[in-house]
Amino acid sequence: MIESHPSGGYILEELVVGMTAEKRVTVTEARIQAFAEASDDFNPVHVDEAFAAKTAYRGRIAHGLLSASFGSAVVGTILPGAGAIYLGQTLNFHRPVRIGDEVLAQVTVVAIDETAARVVLRCDVFCGEHLVMDGEATVRVPRRRRPAKSA
Repeated sequence: MIESHPSGGYILEELVVGMTAEKRVTVTEARIQAFAEASDDFNPVHVDEAFAAKTAYRGRIAHGLLSASFGSAVVGTILPGAGAIYLGQTLNFHRPVRIGDEVLAQVTVVAIDETAARVVLRCDVFCGEHLVMDGEATVRVPRRRRPAKSA
């Protein structure tokens, strides 16, 4: 398990397949409300207990993309960290996340394309022992600057 790089982000040349970072986050009412405001997604399954109680989930659940955003937080702040730019993301949702749940977002480097300065990251989110979301992110990573050519 790695920590944040002292500079704020790892450059391409510092990354190796298998590097893993994680972040624990508790899903709160305030986070769900803030996410609804930021995304303009006020689906009542997320914000209305009376409505959500009548669904197959028998109560409110967090936005799936809120759970995915915790993986994004790992990518943007730890691995690779500052300077990483998302190019693509796949997501698979397996179980609902509820208010009060503590989730663990885990990101692992699975492939490195040195020519294109891109990495593929496995993104998993767990609630306890249960996998609630997984997918892969492709991100562009800063590389070491090449020395200027002499004249």
